Amino acid sequence: MSNFLTRSFWSLFVIFFVAVNSASAKQLIIPAPPQLAASSYLLIDAATGEVLVEHNSHEPLPPASLTKMMSSYIVSGEIDRGHINMTDMVPISVRAWKMGGSRMFIREGTEVSVKDLLRGVIIQSGNDATVALAEYIAGSEEAFVDIMNQQAALLGMNNTQFKNSTGWPAEGHLTTAWDLSLLARALINDHPEHYNIYSEQEFTYGAPGEETKTQSNRNKLLFRDKSVDGIKTGHTNEAGYCLVASAVRDDMRLISVVMGTRSESARADESQKLLAHGFRYYETHKQFSADEVLATARVWAGQDNHVDLIVGADLDLTIPRGSGKNLQSDIRIDETIRAPIEQNQALGEVTITLDGEVVAKHSLLAANAVAEAGFLARLWDGLKLFFINLFSS
Repeated sequence: MSNFLTRSFWSLFVIFFVAVNSASAKQLIIPAPPQLAASSYLLIDAATGEVLVEHNSHEPLPPASLTKMMSSYIVSGEIDRGHINMTDMVPISVRAWKMGGSRMFIREGTEVSVKDLLRGVIIQSGNDATVALAEYIAGSEEAFVDIMNQQAALLGMNNTQFKNSTGWPAEGHLTTAWDLSLLARALINDHPEHYNIYSEQEFTYGAPGEETKTQSNRNKLLFRDKSVDGIKTGHTNEAGYCLVASAVRDDMRLISVVMGTRSESARADESQKLLAHGFRYYETHKQFSADEVLATARVWAGQDNHVDLIVGADLDLTIPRGSGKNLQSDIRIDETIRAPIEQNQALGEVTITLDGEVVAKHSLLAANAVAEAGFLARLWDGLKLFFINLFSS
């Protein structure tokens, strides 16, 4: 009897142990995110836009030279559209030359290439270079600011208002960490051929007849962490020390925004905390590729009897690191699909769950168009559908 009780006890213990460990394996515990000494901060997955850490991310704050992210974004757009060229020589006005604060040290009355000025904006955070490009593109800085605010609206930066092109302190010149994350994603995705400038550690320039000056990028993370490749720093007394950073590790790109820290080293330290947390506990998981066929649907009254179903764009998910094996996909196809069908027409839906919780839903799209069949074929399919519905009811 005692042996029976002993065996029963150990059997129950093993069952309990397995159950507990199975449950804990499904629920991967992610520690609380770091609390930063900053007015506002945000960490997102650049691929999905998923927010990983957030504090006051929608609070309008002065951005200082983070403003120049929008200025450089517009310059890159003008280059890509062929409106200006990297080799264009830009005349330097007295106004640009006299700009205070951080400078590239261009000289009034000279001409400087767009290529050098763009580096002066991004690497040296030159107020003089920024105004010179603004005047070259729009005729005046004021007109350029109108373009900046129009572009901000197009990007969904709903809590942003620019008053100048540089981030020089001005009443009402405000943005948010969230809006800056939208701009950062646009910089990376829309103009990738220019984005590599943000990773350059220094830039050397000298006006004609003057000694050249080499200035280092103010983003200290570029010198600390090889995975960091941008983006921009900012500082004024009103704004504090700010940094928008981006880094790539193991096919995952993160974007961090930190605003209102106390020092140059603090903005780098606090940004590094965010990035370390994101890379340690999350991963970007590609669930489906754009043209991957997920299902094939029956088509009635069409020249083709079937159509492949796809998601139409890469479907990436931000998930706890190591939990990809627990993802499940459930596919629902519309009950009766009739031709004509347009390419990319929604014909169903795929639902993705992680440990029973829905993490994403996406329409299933027709991979190709299906034209309507001739009269007799449509009539025949109509009769078949009639009898199918009759006997299934």
